[in-house]
Amino acid sequence: MSLHEDAVLVLKRYEDQPELRDLYLEHLAAHPDGVYKPCAAGHVTGSALVVDPQRGRVLLTLHKKLGLWLQMGGHCEPDDTTLAGVALREAVEESGIAAGLTLVPGGPVRLDRHPIPAPCNWHLDVQYAALAPARAVAEISEESLDLRWFPYEEVAAVADTSVVLLLEATLARLGA
Repeated sequence: MSLHEDAVLVLKRYEDQPELRDLYLEHLAAHPDGVYKPCAAGHVTGSALVVDPQRGRVLLTLHKKLGLWLQMGGHCEPDDTTLAGVALREAVEESGIAAGLTLVPGGPVRLDRHPIPAPCNWHLDVQYAALAPARAVAEISEESLDLRWFPYEEVAAVADTSVVLLLEATLARLGA
């Protein structure tokens, strides 16, 4: 199964945000390359919010290009076969947590469509949540200016609305 086919299946199973989900599906139907960065009409990305429920905290990265505190995430690569795999790969790469990160069961937690500079127009982000292992040690990557754990209650003060909504949806998924 191709990454494009996996993305379509994942999105068809995703029951929340029906208007946005349908927009993603329309994009993929119109663009066979719609999961990859060269697609000028926009492309699917995968991200994961790294959470430590035992300590009530979330790991955010200060994005090098945007200067914003965000969840880990990025572009689909030619070797990727699933959206979940994209999100987990990005979480590992950007958090520096080499072992033990696991995605929260149940598929994507949220979708977030946001504009990006030309030549592309949109990121169609499929957002997951990842559980950090006990005693996880984060290590900053070359893609970040900083990497920091924030208590849940501090996220709204440092991150934009999309991250706050992702945290809320993640906590709801975890039953917290």
